[in-house]
Amino acid sequence: MPTQAHHVTVVGIGADGWDGLGEPARAAVAAADVVIGAPRQLDLLPPIDGQERQGWPSPLRAGLPALLDGLTGRRVVALASGDPLLSGVGGTLIELLGASRVSVIPAVSSVTLARAALGWPAESVAVIRAGDVHAVLRELAPGRRVLVLSADETTPAGLAALLVEHGYGASRMTVLGDLGGQAESRLESTAASYPAFQGQVPRLNIVAVELDGPLPAGWTAGLPDDAYDHDGQLTKRDLRACALARLAPAPGQLLWDVGAGAGSVGIEWMRAHPSCRAIAVEADQTRAQRISGNARKLGVPALRVVNGRAPAALADLPAPDAVFIGGGLSRPGLLAACLTALGSGGRLVAHGVTLETETQLAAAYREHGGELSRIQVEHAEPLGTFTGWKPARAVTQWALTVSA
Repeated sequence: MPTQAHHVTVVGIGADGWDGLGEPARAAVAAADVVIGAPRQLDLLPPIDGQERQGWPSPLRAGLPALLDGLTGRRVVALASGDPLLSGVGGTLIELLGASRVSVIPAVSSVTLARAALGWPAESVAVIRAGDVHAVLRELAPGRRVLVLSADETTPAGLAALLVEHGYGASRMTVLGDLGGQAESRLESTAASYPAFQGQVPRLNIVAVELDGPLPAGWTAGLPDDAYDHDGQLTKRDLRACALARLAPAPGQLLWDVGAGAGSVGIEWMRAHPSCRAIAVEADQTRAQRISGNARKLGVPALRVVNGRAPAALADLPAPDAVFIGGGLSRPGLLAACLTALGSGGRLVAHGVTLETETQLAAAYREHGGELSRIQVEHAEPLGTFTGWKPARAVTQWALTVSA
C-alpha cells in the first residue's frame, strides 16, 4: 500500500483517442501534472506543455506502490482502455488506494462496442477477461456466445487453436480490431480456418465467438472422474458433489483445497461462478503441477497452486470462506489451523478413510457439532455373465458451518 495520500483520476480512452474524449475527460488530462498509460494510449494525446508522461510499471501490481509514492503531491491521470472498471486498471487502483482516492471518467467499453456491432444483447454474452484463454473452456456449450478481451494480436490464434483442440473448430469467430477508431477492422472465420488470417490482426482487438461443439461438462458439481488427470489421489465424483454441496460456493468467495490431490474440489468450486477463487495446497510437486494442468483444461486457469505441506503452508494465505481437507488430516495441528482460519459463516468439510482419521473426525464432531456422515458408493459392474454391485471404500465426512 502506498505510504502517502494520493488521488488518481482514471480516464477511459478509446481507439478514437483525444477526439473521442468528452469535455470532463479532456479537462482532467489537460490539468494533470503526470499522465500514466500504455505507450499506445499516450500516443493518442496531444502534447501538453510541462506535462510528464510515464508508462505502467512491470509487473503492474507490484510496481504501482513505488510509482505512486514518487508522484505524491502531483495531479495524476491514469489512462485505461474504454471502461476502466471492466477488467481494467481502475479496479486495481481502487483495490490499492480505496474508492475515495480514485475518480473514474469512463469511455464506452470495447465490450459495448462489440455487442453493438454484432447485435448481441448483454444478457446473452459471457465476457472473458484478458489473460489466459483457457478460461474460455469453462464456457464451452453449443450456442454459447463469448467475448474474449485479447491481450494482444496473438490472442485470437491461441484461442482458435484451443477451440479446435476441444472439438469446437466449427465455432464462428469474429475479430473486431480498433473498435471506434478510424482503422476499425473486422475479420470473420471459423476456429478451424482461422490460421488464414494470421498477420492481419491489430494489437487492439476483441474476439466474439459463437460456440459450436459438444457439451463437455456442465457447471454442476460432480464432473466425471476421467475429466481429471490423476494418479488415484482424486476425490471421486459422488463424494466431490456431496462435499461441494456443503461447502456452498458463492460469488467472490475463497476456498482452501488442502491436500488437493488432482485439484478437483478447488476446480469445481471455481467453475461454479466466474468470481469464485480457490487455492489448492498440495505437498507433492508432481501432483501440484498436475493440478495446474487440470485447472487450465477445465477453464479455471486462475486457480492458485501452493506446493507445500499443511499446516505450515497455510500460514501466509488469505483467509478462506470455506476449507476442504481431502488429505493429510492426520498431520498435527492441521484441522485446528483450518478451523482457526475460518470466520463466522465459514464452511469446513473434511474427509477421512482410515480408522485413525475417522476417530479424529468423530472427536471434532463431539466438540464442535456440525454433520458427521459415513458415505459408501456402489457401482454396477460385470460379475461373470451377470451384473453385481462393487462397493468403493467408505469415506467419513465431517461438515461444519462456523457460528458467530
